[in-house]
Amino acid sequence: MNDQSSFSSISQALIITAAIAIVLILLQAAASVISPVLLAAFIAIVATPPLRWLRRKRVPKWIALAIVVFVLVEAGSILALIFTGQLEGFRDGLPGYQERLMLLSDQFGGWLEGVGMTNARDAVTDIFNPQIAVNLVRVALSNVSGTVGSGLLVLLAVVFMLLEASSLPAKLRMAFNLTEEAADRFRSVMRAINQYMVIKSLASLATALCVWIWLWILGIDFAVLWAILAFLLNFVPFVGAILMMIPPVLLALVQVDIKTTLLVALGYLAVNTVIGNVLEPKIMGRGLGISTLVVFLSLLFWGWVLGMVGVFLAVPLTMALMIALDASPRTRPIAILLGPEVTPEAAPEEDIKASSGATD
Repeated sequence: MNDQSSFSSISQALIITAAIAIVLILLQAAASVISPVLLAAFIAIVATPPLRWLRRKRVPKWIALAIVVFVLVEAGSILALIFTGQLEGFRDGLPGYQERLMLLSDQFGGWLEGVGMTNARDAVTDIFNPQIAVNLVRVALSNVSGTVGSGLLVLLAVVFMLLEASSLPAKLRMAFNLTEEAADRFRSVMRAINQYMVIKSLASLATALCVWIWLWILGIDFAVLWAILAFLLNFVPFVGAILMMIPPVLLALVQVDIKTTLLVALGYLAVNTVIGNVLEPKIMGRGLGISTLVVFLSLLFWGWVLGMVGVFLAVPLTMALMIALDASPRTRPIAILLGPEVTPEAAPEEDIKASSGATD
């Protein structure tokens, strides 16, 4: 009997593993379709509270929806126009920045060779290759039309999702015969994701504003471009704070001097520390409820499965997955492992008594 139960457990684990692998393969294969839908879903989650607020003010449904969609379209259009204009201006100014960067690279390589490093000039030139920036700007500008088309598709999906938002809980309850506990769990998922997205959006907006003011004070070119980049990359955990500061730091180095470059770097560090590590966790309360290691691994995982959209939505996707896993006693241990560090004081009293009894 023990051999049969052991064999059954192994077979069940293999079947579950195979099912997960198949789902991941299908998700990765359909990433071009799933990614815009997921992005639209999270935008709709953020836009639902303003829509409900307008409805509570007795604004007709279609007028309230039109107001929300108008705000989304205007915000996206203004952001796209400013970003494209700044990017084109940066492309036009690249030749002058290239010459200055090549000169500084050659000087730095010569200094390294003077202290004993052989072939330092060639190595430094390869690392700080201006052609990389040229290629990135060219690719970004060539993809503008495709990005606009994808944005319109996402906006259309958001409109339909907002139309169905009010009746979605009732449909799910009828379709899957959900209990009241399951319905409450679904609502908690929506609340948690909405809270995270709203707070993260406000924190990203504050980061972008502080970055723009600081770069404008220091006289760094295209401060608005770097502020928009900071707003977008602030949604990416860990690496976003580093990536957002690399372009303006290099630009400050070739445009002004080392002292200003250090001030730019210190400004970014101060903004990310105060907003990202102090204000944001304080506003969120107990934090994300996710292990720091899991946040980093989820960044790699969802980026591998869904591409760039997965990188930006790694945290809310993992939050939704954790809450879903916590719903079943069979999968609750996985949710606990994905969660934050558990101290002995936070352990359930029954577990402590059981462990002490076993010890006795």
